Amino acid sequence: MERRLARINSSAAGGTAGAGAKTHKVTLPSRWLRAIGITDEEREVELTFDQNRIVITKVVTIEEFISEKKAQSHCVKKLKFWNSKTLCTTIAVDFTDHTLCVENHTRQLVKTAFGKNRLPAWEDLMAFLEERCVPRQREGIREYLDALGLDEYDPWEIVKRTQGRMAEDQQWIEVTE
Repeated sequence: MERRLARINSSAAGGTAGAGAKTHKVTLPSRWLRAIGITDEEREVELTFDQNRIVITKVVTIEEFISEKKAQSHCVKKLKFWNSKTLCTTIAVDFTDHTLCVENHTRQLVKTAFGKNRLPAWEDLMAFLEERCVPRQREGIREYLDALGLDEYDPWEIVKRTQGRMAEDQQWIEVTE
């Protein structure tokens, strides 16, 4: 592990920022960026803050995410969220470490799985899946689950069996095992 001291550059924020707002930047060694795959063409990164450190990670494609996770022998599934015949969102899901990678294929945020949230967490996925299921509180839910061959209410299993189809829209989910 290499370590280096750096200084944060602070300056007044421009545009529509409020009075007194600042922006902060740090200069990173080119060699470090190249080592993690950051180039002038591919420079989108994910920043993670855990109360005492900031981690910079290169944003990976769905295919890279799946490849990396399978190399670690993780259980990975791919979900494709459709609006009728239009693919809106692809979601790679790692059931081992509960992480996901999302790619939207439309600019219509209301048609995507997570709206404007480009970095959904596991909890967001579980909420999305449950939105694509009959409500837990529905009268007669036990008979519904029996018809699906389920012992308990499990949004993942329900979506696998129903493709997340709802009577009120044209959206559905294709699950690739």
